[in-house]
Amino acid sequence: MVGDIHSNTRVVGWREWASLPSIGIPWIKVKVDTGARSSALHAFELEELPGDRVRFTVHPWQDADGDATVVEKPIHDRRVVRSSSGHTEERIVVLLELALAQQTVLAETTLSNRDQMGFRMLVGREALRQGFVVDPGRSFLAGRAPREVRRRNRGRWGSGAASTPPRGT
Repeated sequence: MVGDIHSNTRVVGWREWASLPSIGIPWIKVKVDTGARSSALHAFELEELPGDRVRFTVHPWQDADGDATVVEKPIHDRRVVRSSSGHTEERIVVLLELALAQQTVLAETTLSNRDQMGFRMLVGREALRQGFVVDPGRSFLAGRAPREVRRRNRGRWGSGAASTPPRGT
């Protein structure tokens, strides 16, 4: 009920602009998915490293491969996840700071290939229960990214991946 919403709870739409500050990604368009337990991030070139660490690359834009970010993080967990198509697979889980609607939370995030999906990241229930409620009929309640960012996300800018050092260590 509306009366049960706490003053520190943020209302978000079914899709939003967010950031992943701990890995240096200032903008990423996310789908808010109450049907998913954990969050999921499009990651490729996964390489397990000694000491329970993983190195992976993130393309934050939906229709472009620019601004690739190489990240190294500790492996938090491994989970068997059932995808929306019904397939199960074991995925690596890392902890990422997620900044959404002017609130930053720690999100358990699985790494998977979301190349064929419309969004590079899903925000699941574990992150949402840290202070968010979802209005499924609305979008971008936290505000829109600047026009330049939205153009990049649609692939309407120069191509080529930026060479960046590993982030998030």
